[in-house]
Amino acid sequence: MEKTEEVVELKELVGLVRIRVKRGINLARRDAFSSDPFVVITMGAQKLKSFTVKNNCNPEWNEELTLAIENPKEPVNMMVYDKDTFTADDKMGDAEIDIKPFLEVHKKGLLELPDGKELNRIAPTKENCLSEESRIVSDKGKIVQNMILVLRNVECGKVEIQLEWIKNPGGCGL
Repeated sequence: MEKTEEVVELKELVGLVRIRVKRGINLARRDAFSSDPFVVITMGAQKLKSFTVKNNCNPEWNEELTLAIENPKEPVNMMVYDKDTFTADDKMGDAEIDIKPFLEVHKKGLLELPDGKELNRIAPTKENCLSEESRIVSDKGKIVQNMILVLRNVECGKVEIQLEWIKNPGGCGL
């Protein structure tokens, strides 16, 4: 009998990105008078979901979701849905979260920056879903990026999020 070896590919963790899903702005109505929105963020096989806000097209989530970054080139997608009890959840739009400029700043290894120090400025384009200019800044010893994303494939709606880098305690980082 021939012995076979199973090769298991271990991916190296580059780091963690905390995504604060802050709020929805003028989201589409999918029920009679409102919607029950929640957010799903995916990157590769990872899938993170916010809680549902009932009867609100301008929901306040203020929820933190954490993604493990193994492949920095992999897209991060955000979908917004309307929670339905007896039927499939309705789509309320989607956006791609462009984390590449944010990760580029971390490659520089910046330490001990004054609060409010601007490290990069990203203009809105058709590719990045930004509704307005986004700034990457130092905030209380952390590097963060606030974004307002315009939802695609829907008649209206935006979602405000914030990215924050979490150092990989056992790895080398970017």
